[in-house]
Amino acid sequence: MNELTQSNDTYFLGHPKGLVTLFLTEMWERMSFYGMRGLLVLFMTREVIDGGLDLDPVTAMAIYGVYGASVYFLCVPGGWVADKIFGAQKTVLYGALIITLGHYVLAIPHEKTFFLGLVLVSIGTGLLKPNISTIVGQLYKPGDLRIDSGYTIFYMSINIGSMLGYLVCGYLGEKIGWHWGFGAAGVGMTFGVIQYILTKNSLGDAGLLPTLEAGEDSSSYFSIFSIGAIIFALLVFSAFLGVWTIDPQFLNQLIVYLILFVAIFYFVYLYLFADLNKAERGNISMLLLLFIGSVLFWAGFDQGGSSLNLFAKDYTDLFIFGWEMPATFLQVANPLMVVIFAPFFAAFWINLGKRNLDLDTPQKFAIGCFLMAIGFFIMIFGVEVALENEKAGVKWLLLTYLFHTLGELCLSPVGLSATAKYSPKRYKGQMMGIWFLSSSLAAGLAGLLASQSFESGISSMPTLFNQIILALVAVGVILLIANKFVKASADLDDSPN
Repeated sequence: MNELTQSNDTYFLGHPKGLVTLFLTEMWERMSFYGMRGLLVLFMTREVIDGGLDLDPVTAMAIYGVYGASVYFLCVPGGWVADKIFGAQKTVLYGALIITLGHYVLAIPHEKTFFLGLVLVSIGTGLLKPNISTIVGQLYKPGDLRIDSGYTIFYMSINIGSMLGYLVCGYLGEKIGWHWGFGAAGVGMTFGVIQYILTKNSLGDAGLLPTLEAGEDSSSYFSIFSIGAIIFALLVFSAFLGVWTIDPQFLNQLIVYLILFVAIFYFVYLYLFADLNKAERGNISMLLLLFIGSVLFWAGFDQGGSSLNLFAKDYTDLFIFGWEMPATFLQVANPLMVVIFAPFFAAFWINLGKRNLDLDTPQKFAIGCFLMAIGFFIMIFGVEVALENEKAGVKWLLLTYLFHTLGELCLSPVGLSATAKYSPKRYKGQMMGIWFLSSSLAAGLAGLLASQSFESGISSMPTLFNQIILALVAVGVILLIANKFVKASADLDDSPN
C-alpha cells in the first residue's frame, strides 16, 4: 500500500494527507448541491412573473421528493460501478464532471433544461457520493482509532460547503435571479473538479482499483453498465420529447416503493446468497438496524428543504433592520451549527473510546432520533404562532434546526464510519451505496410527508409533525432494545463459512 495511506500519516490535523483532497472535493460538491437544493421548491412555487414555474406546493414538493430520492438511489449503482469497473477514484471524477455539467444546464432559463439539469446532477451525485465516502475509510488501516474522528472532520466539509451554497446561491437566486443561483452552483463545482484532478495523487492506492475477486472480468460488467446507461438515456430522451408523462405525486410514491423493494431484496440477498460467515451476518444485522433508523431520521431532516423552507419563505418574519433576508439564509443555521459543534463531538467520541465508555452505534442513532423529535415538538409551537399572527419569528426555526443538528451529529458521521467498518470487504462500495439508499428512501418519504403538510395549508403541519415525533421516538426505543441482542465486529476476515 502507498505510504500515504499508512496509519502513521498525520499530515492533516493528525489524519492522512488524502483527507485534504476528499475534504475539498466534498466541500465544493455539497456547496453546489445544497445551494441548488435550497432554491428548488422556492423556484418551482414562485409565479412565472417572478421567474418561477408557478407549480402548486404539493406538486413542487413531490418533484423535490423524486429528485432527492433519485440522487441517493443512484448511489447503489454508483457503488457497483466503482467496485466492478472503474474503481472509486475514477468514479468520483466522472461523477464530479457530470454534476458540473448538470448545474450549468440548470442555469439555462428553460423548463426542459431545468429538469434535464436535475437528471444530470442526480446521476453525477450517485457516482460521486458513495465512493468518496468509501475512499475516506480506505485511508486508514484496520483498527485505526482515528476513523470516527476522520469521518467527523470529513463531515465538516459537507457543512462548510452547504453553508457557502445557501449563502451564495441562495442570495443570487432569490435576490438577482433563480438561474444565477443555479449557475453559481456550477462555478463552485468547477473549483471542486479542478482541485480533485490536481491533488488526487495524495490518495495513494485508496480506491484506485475496482475490488474484483479472482477470475472476475470487468469487461463483462462494463457491457452491463453500457446497456443500462443506453436504456436510461432513451427513457429520459423520450420523456423530454413528450412521448410519455407521469404525475409527480404518483412517481414519488412509485419511487418510494421501488427503493423499499430494492433495500429488502439486497438485505435478503446478503443474508441468504452472499456466502457470508456468521460474524459478517451479525454485521449486516447491525447495518440493517442503522438503515431503519437512518430512513426515519432523514425523512424528518429533509423537511428543512421542503416544508420548513416554504414555512420560512411564506410564514416567517424575515426582516432584519428593515432588510428582508432570503429564506435560504435560515438554512445556513444547520451547517453553521455543525461546523461549530463537530470538533467537540469528534473529541467527545475519541475520549469516550479511550476510557472504554463509548456508546454503541445504535445507541448514538437512538439519541439522534430523540433529538430530532424534540426539534419537531418545538416547531409545532412555531406553527401555532404563525396561525395566530400570520408570521412567526425566526427563533422557532432556529431552535428546531439546533436540535436537528445535534441529532445529525450523533447519527450521520457515525453511520458513514459504521458502514465502512462493518461492511464485508468485497461489498464495501455497494454497502456504502445501500447506506445512501436509506437517504434515498428518506428523501422520497420526505416528499410525500411535505406534500401532506400543505394539503390544507400550514394547518396540516401540527398533525404531521406529531406523527413524525411518534415514529422517531418509537424507532429510538427499538434501537436501544435491539442493541442488547445485535453485536458487530469491525474489519473481519472476508472468507465465508
